[in-house]
Amino acid sequence: MSSVLNLPLVEKGAAAQGASLLQDVSLPALVLHREALEHNIRWMQKFVSDSGAELAPHGKTSMMPALFQRQLDAGAWGITLATAVQTRAAYAHGVRRVLMANQLVGAPNMALIAELLADPDFDFYCMVDHPDSVADLGAFFAQRGVTLKVMIEYGVVGGRCGCRTEQEVLALAKAIQAQPALALCGIEGYEGVIHGDQAISGIRQFADSLVRLAVDLHNDGLFAIERPIITASGSAWYDLIAESFETHNAKGRFLSVLRPGSYVAHDHGIYKEAQCCVLDRRADLEEGLRPAMEVWAHVQSLPEPGFAVVALGKRDVAYDAGLPVPLRRYRAGAQASAGDDVGACKVTAVMDQHAFLTVAPGVELRIGDIISFGTSHPCLTFDKWRTGLLVDERLQVIENLETCF
Repeated sequence: MSSVLNLPLVEKGAAAQGASLLQDVSLPALVLHREALEHNIRWMQKFVSDSGAELAPHGKTSMMPALFQRQLDAGAWGITLATAVQTRAAYAHGVRRVLMANQLVGAPNMALIAELLADPDFDFYCMVDHPDSVADLGAFFAQRGVTLKVMIEYGVVGGRCGCRTEQEVLALAKAIQAQPALALCGIEGYEGVIHGDQAISGIRQFADSLVRLAVDLHNDGLFAIERPIITASGSAWYDLIAESFETHNAKGRFLSVLRPGSYVAHDHGIYKEAQCCVLDRRADLEEGLRPAMEVWAHVQSLPEPGFAVVALGKRDVAYDAGLPVPLRRYRAGAQASAGDDVGACKVTAVMDQHAFLTVAPGVELRIGDIISFGTSHPCLTFDKWRTGLLVDERLQVIENLETCF
């Protein structure tokens, strides 16, 4: 007669407080280094504050409420999110101001927000860019007897969402004014879709146009609040947006809000490159952001000379903007140390649960070795985990940080 062991489920990447990454943790695991994480939160808050703006970090990057709270404690004005469900998760964990940098579409999603607006302390904004949305939102929230704060999204041809012309923006503002349940509170844009050789000048022109449109709407009495919001900025060009907003913000008649998100963890890929460009443009910034996120995994197979397979794959790490970057090798079970640099090795492919690693000359690996990997585009690494491990300089777990994807 067989018996079934009553054993608890094991969450991927979870570990007890005080556990050692090198001895006690079932890998792979998502690792966040405390010192770098705290540096990044302080650094961006200071940058934005010194620029005369407010910070509403994009929470969709991590969807870790514990990080939201750290960002708010450091001075963030609110949290940016992308969906009604994300907004509900943030509210459940204490966030009371959300800028939803997206359109609120569909009655079930509207209902999720309407329920939250029953709390008079909850401050919420969402985007509109089409008369259909204005009509739908106006009818739904009028029926609920609730006022919804909206912002007009202004976009670029070939880009993402947003009105494509200034005339469309002005017409939409008048349509919003005709809806008693809607209150126009600002104008929003996203510059991250502007690319090419002339990206810098294009982004500056785009930011200037946002302020100019806000001035026109303000002069025409189309905003419902005295100090409307102008907002933009992802994690690559935030310095240009801050510069334009500070220069053209008509003596502070608008509240400038910047919304970078990936900065909190930074990366070893696209945002590392973008940060180098920021520092080149801004000689006054002595130090930039630091990569705080890594994914750790074991060497599981050495099937050929110069070739290793690591127990890490598409279910564990982003691969849309570059493959994982080998950083350091540690011997399993060893005491905390600096590890050995394996940056000369290269990941050539990832499958669902495997990474193919070309082993550089002079690097000696054995089965069970632990390799730390940097990532590119942290948003799509965070969303593969329910738990990330916050660790100290001794590589010991301080806290399990849960996600709410």
